[in-house]
Amino acid sequence: MSGPHKHHDDVLKRLRRAAGHLEKVIAMIEEGKPCLDTSQQLHAVHKAVGNAKNLYVRDHIEHCMDPEAVGDLRKAQKVIEEIREISKYL
Repeated sequence: MSGPHKHHDDVLKRLRRAAGHLEKVIAMIEEGKPCLDTSQQLHAVHKAVGNAKNLYVRDHIEHCMDPEAVGDLRKAQKVIEEIREISKYL
């Protein structure tokens, strides 16, 4: 299913925040900043991307659980298969 999902704006905000953290990590490595400080920033990137990914996948699942699609057996099977496939990314 395509079209805007409920939480796309929130996902984009999280990804932009992660991009900011990543730029900071790159600068820290280039400047030779302490490993502990750099690792903390890198952890923030990892968490931000992970949180965005989880929100994106869950939002997709909610979006695809359209009552219209579930009412039709063929559409329901397609939805279930897609949910199984996208769940791998959680």
